Amino acid sequence: MDFIKKNGAGLLLCLCIAVPAWLLGQAVPVVGGPVFSILIGMVLTLFWKNKTKVQPGIGFTSKKVLQYAVILLGFGLNLSEIAKVGAQSLPIIVSTISTSLIVSFVLCKAMKVPSNISTLVGVGSSICGGSAIAATAPVIGADDEEIAQAISVIFLFNVIAALTFPTLGGMLGMTDHGFGLFAGTAVNDTSSVTAAASAWDGIHGSNTLEIATIVKLTRTLAIIPITLVLALWRTHKTKTEQSQGGEAFSLKRAFPMFILYFVLASIITTVCTTVGVPAGVFTPLKTLSKFFIVMAMAAIGMNTNIVKLVKTGGKPIFMGFCCWVAIACVSIAMQHLLGFL
Repeated sequence: MDFIKKNGAGLLLCLCIAVPAWLLGQAVPVVGGPVFSILIGMVLTLFWKNKTKVQPGIGFTSKKVLQYAVILLGFGLNLSEIAKVGAQSLPIIVSTISTSLIVSFVLCKAMKVPSNISTLVGVGSSICGGSAIAATAPVIGADDEEIAQAISVIFLFNVIAALTFPTLGGMLGMTDHGFGLFAGTAVNDTSSVTAAASAWDGIHGSNTLEIATIVKLTRTLAIIPITLVLALWRTHKTKTEQSQGGEAFSLKRAFPMFILYFVLASIITTVCTTVGVPAGVFTPLKTLSKFFIVMAMAAIGMNTNIVKLVKTGGKPIFMGFCCWVAIACVSIAMQHLLGFL
């Protein structure tokens, strides 16, 4: 009861923003519900100055509901299916992820971009857009404005990729399989991967959507090692800064528990589908995961100063552009090396 009194108003507000944002995202998938949600939240907060009553619920949504979304995301991952179909794309995935993280690290140092924004743009570009940002943000202690900045950058290049990559693939003479690999490794967010692959299928009368989706899900698994490494790094950094003896290393504090539950959800899905449970059983949980992300983005938008976001957006956008171009080039180059093109 105390929880409802404290957080109910804020949760209800985020829900009221999320529902129309979700519907808009269904109507315009190339943009997606999370982007609509964060934009509505940012515009609303320009006019709503005193959010004292709703702030606890907004804070709970932006932190805890975001973690619940990542956990439920695991129910969309059948590890055995990914192992069979996604394994051949593994060299490309590892190469593109490594490239994006290196580019973001170098530009972070060269351009003096805040490290949290650099990390979020790097993992969002290389792994799976909003879902990767949702998983990484709690681990590195990113605030809502940093999350909003990264989501905005990822959204911009998602839209450009979804609109231009089918034409680019045709110009490069890609096969249907090759474009599935390209879309799955070089487009950031799942909705934009789907949009790009569907556009290709519409042009060529093919079925690349399934290949692109499985490659994309394989990329999603990179959330696990990336977040664990970041958690350990953050703990090490904190201990180093506390030079006076510091606290003993705590695995519990370093380990993001919601990622463990994400892995368990993936294992449950894999075991159940292996013994004959229809994959459709998990569809409502996958949908709920996506809706929770939309809700969390509403809360993040409510905590974000859109004027400040626009003023400080130049460097993160340039970083996102460099990551996006580098990933696309490496994906194409690796396909040439592996003989897919």
